[in-house]
Amino acid sequence: MNSMCLNSVIEKIFAGTWIAGPSIEDAISEAHKFNAVKINGIINYLGEEFNKIKNVDNAVEIYIAVIKEIRKKHINSDISVKPTQLGILINEKVFEDNYLKLLHFAKKYNVFIWLDMENAKYVNSTIKAYLNGLNTKNSGICIQAYLKRSIKDIKKIVARQGIIRLVKGAYVENKRISYNSWDKTTENYKRLLLYLFKNSDNFTIATHDLQIIKYAEDLNEKYNKTINFAMLKGIKNRRLMALAKKYSAYVYIPFGTAWLQYSIRRLREAGHLKLILKSLLEDQSIEKYKNGA
Repeated sequence: MNSMCLNSVIEKIFAGTWIAGPSIEDAISEAHKFNAVKINGIINYLGEEFNKIKNVDNAVEIYIAVIKEIRKKHINSDISVKPTQLGILINEKVFEDNYLKLLHFAKKYNVFIWLDMENAKYVNSTIKAYLNGLNTKNSGICIQAYLKRSIKDIKKIVARQGIIRLVKGAYVENKRISYNSWDKTTENYKRLLLYLFKNSDNFTIATHDLQIIKYAEDLNEKYNKTINFAMLKGIKNRRLMALAKKYSAYVYIPFGTAWLQYSIRRLREAGHLKLILKSLLEDQSIEKYKNGA
C-alpha cells in the first residue's frame, strides 16, 4: 500500500470519527445535529504552529466566517481558537491583537470564544491574553490538569471571574513541570475540580473519564453550581447525551484539512488509547442516538 493510500485509510478511520469534515459547512452541519439532541457545539478550525502571517490572517478570517455562519444558521455553538493559529509564534502582540479582534467580533454576534491551551511554553502568554480580554464577558480559557502549575493558574483566573474549561491535556512535557501518568493527572484533575466547585460559579468539565464525571455529579449535589460537561466529537457521545438531560453539554467539533496532527495527539494521550480505539468501533451517528439505539 503506497503512502497516499495509507493516508486515505487513516483519514477515513480516524478523522472521519473525530472531525466534522474539511469545510465550515461541515462543522455547522455537525453542530446542528448535536443541537437537535440538546448538545451545544464548540467549533475549532484545525491547524497549529503557524509561523507565517498569511496563515495566521487566513485562520482569523476563517473564524470570522464561522462566527457569521453560527448566527446566520441559528446554531448553538461556541468557537475555540489556538494561540499558535493566531500568531504567537510570530510575536505575542500579533497573537493578542488577533485574539482581541476575534473577541470583539464574536461579542457583536453573541458568540462565546474559548482560548485553547497548547504546550507549556505558551501558558503564560495565553493566560495574559485571556485576562486582558475579560472585559468583553464572552470568553473562557482551557486549563490542563497534567501541568503542576495549573492550580496557581486557576486561582489567578477565578479571582478575575474568568471561566475555565478543565481538561486533562494531550501534550507531553518534562516531568519536572507535569504529571506524566494517567493516575496522577486524574488526581490533580479532581483537586482542581474541587477548587472550582468551591470558588467558581461557572465552569466546564471536559472529560470522558466516567470516574471524574461521577465525582463532579456528586460534588454538584453539595455545591449546586452552574456546571457544563464537554467531550470530543466521536468519543463517549452517547454518555454526553445522557448528561445533556440534566446539565448543559458541549461537544468539541474540529473541521479542516489539517487532521493528521490532531488525530495523532488524540492517540498519544496517556491512558486514553483503549477509549479512543473503542470509539472507532462504535457507531457514533447522532441519528442512531436520537432513535435510542
